[in-house]
Amino acid sequence: MTVRRAGWVVRSAVLSAGCWVLGATSVSAQVAVHGETVHTMAGAPIKDGVVLVGKDGKIERVGPAASVRVPTGYRPLRAKVVTPGLVDAHSVVGLAGYLNQPHDQMQLETSSAIQPELRAIDAYNARETLVEWLRIHGITTVHTGHAPGALVPGQTMVVKTRGDEVEQSVIVPLASIAATLGADSLAGSGKSPGNRSKGVAMLRAELIKAKDYVAKLAGPEDKRPARDLRLEALGKVVSKEVPLMVSANRANDILTALRLAKEFDIRIILDGAAESYLLVDQIKAAGIPVILHATMSRAGGDAENMSMETASTLQKAGIRVALQSGYETYVPKTRVVLFEAALAAANGLTFDQALATVTIDAARIIGVDKRVGSLETGKDGDLALFDGDPFEYVTHVTGVIIDGVVVSETAQ
Repeated sequence: MTVRRAGWVVRSAVLSAGCWVLGATSVSAQVAVHGETVHTMAGAPIKDGVVLVGKDGKIERVGPAASVRVPTGYRPLRAKVVTPGLVDAHSVVGLAGYLNQPHDQMQLETSSAIQPELRAIDAYNARETLVEWLRIHGITTVHTGHAPGALVPGQTMVVKTRGDEVEQSVIVPLASIAATLGADSLAGSGKSPGNRSKGVAMLRAELIKAKDYVAKLAGPEDKRPARDLRLEALGKVVSKEVPLMVSANRANDILTALRLAKEFDIRIILDGAAESYLLVDQIKAAGIPVILHATMSRAGGDAENMSMETASTLQKAGIRVALQSGYETYVPKTRVVLFEAALAAANGLTFDQALATVTIDAARIIGVDKRVGSLETGKDGDLALFDGDPFEYVTHVTGVIIDGVVVSETAQ
C-alpha cells in the first residue's frame, strides 16, 4: 500500500513488503524498547530510556536504561523517540472505508433522525485499509462510530487498530451516543428536523422518554415496559452510564448542548466545537471536555469561524482537549492525528500539551486512560517509535507495538 502523510494518498489495498497482513494479529512477545528519549506522558521525558513489555502484552517497567535490567529473551528495538501509542479521540474509520463507495460507507444512516440503537460494533470492519493506514502511522487506539450528519446517528466504540475481527479489536463496545446540533443535523427535503428548534425539541422529547423508561424498569416487575432498543440506548445516557457526544460548531449550538446537559443532568463531550473559543468560561464552568475537529478541516458552514489556536485557548483555560481525525465526506476519509497535533503545537500548545491531545488526554476523554495513553507499569504495551521529533514533517514512524505485538517495522 502506498501512503503519503501530507498528501493523504491511499493508492492500493495491496500491502507492501514489511507491512503486516490484515489486522496484524499475532502473539505478544517480550519486547525491550530503547529510546534516546521516551515520552511516558506520566512524568518528565526519560533520556536514554527503556520500556519493557511482557508476554501478557502489558508494560512491565519504564525507566532509564542505567536502572532497567533487560532480561534474557526480550526482543530489542531502538528508536530516537518513543511515545505511547497514539489515540484518535474521534473518527469514523472502520465504518467509513477508503474506497468512498456506497458499499464501504456505513458511518451514516439517514432514514430516521434519531437512531441511538445503531451499534458501531455491527458495522465496524477490522480489515479496512484505513485501519491499517492509521496503525502504521502510530495510531493504536481509535474512538470510532457513527458520523455527524443526523440528530442522533448512533453509537460509538473504542478499538485497537489490530485484529482481523471486531471482537479482537474492541475494548469499549459502547463508548458514547453520538448527537449532532446545527446545520449538519437538519434533514432537508421537508423532513424533520427542519430547523434548530425542531431538532432540539425532538432530542429533548426522546431524553424525557428515556428517563421515564429507566424509571419504569426500576419499578414493579409487572409494570415494566417491553424492551425498546432506542430508549435502552438513551437510557444509558440519562443514567450517566455513557456520555452524549455532541457534535456542534456554532457558539449557539454549543450553548444548547450545555443547556441540555444541565436540564437532564447528563454527561456530554463537545465534539468539533469550532467556536468553542468564544465560550471558554461557560465550557470550563460546566466541566465538559472538548474533542476538537481536525485543524485541516474545511472552514465552511458552521465551522467557518474555526481557529488554529482553539486548542491552546481552551488548554490555557484549564479545559481538557483532545484532537481527532474527524469525519471527512471526501477521499481519503480520514487524517492522521499526529499531524493535527503538530499544527496545534505550532499554534500555541507546548510540545507536551500537543502530545497529550493525542495520547493521555484523548484517552481520558474517551474513558480508556487506565489502559492506554501513557507508558506506565500495568498498562497496555502500546508504543509508537520515531526516528526524530514526532512533530517534524520529515520524521518517520519506524515501529508500532500494540498489546506487545510488533505490528509494523517499516518507516512511514
